Amino acid sequence: MARQKIQAPKGVSEYVPPRSKLFEFVREALIAPARLAGYQLMELPVFEDTELFTRGVGESTDVVSKEMYTFTDRGDRSITLRPEGTAGAMRAVILNMDSIVVNYR
Repeated sequence: MARQKIQAPKGVSEYVPPRSKLFEFVREALIAPARLAGYQLMELPVFEDTELFTRGVGESTDVVSKEMYTFTDRGDRSITLRPEGTAGAMRAVILNMDSIVVNYR
């Protein structure tokens, strides 16, 4: 019996050479002006507590009902893969406000 080839999930992009070189070029072209303006990198978790999204956008919205991948972790907590970055970014800023340095020009 032949083994079935395991592929990336449908709709998920992979950036391996040589395509990754173009991805890096575009990413850097977009990041460079933000750096020049004084912005710094924020790296967010790929999953968050589900409540962050249900409370932020409402439980009956399309994002929550159609676009979220939610599961229960080993600690019996509801965890959701990040459907977008706004809620997580705001959570991170609020929780780390006193350690974030803001540069005004």
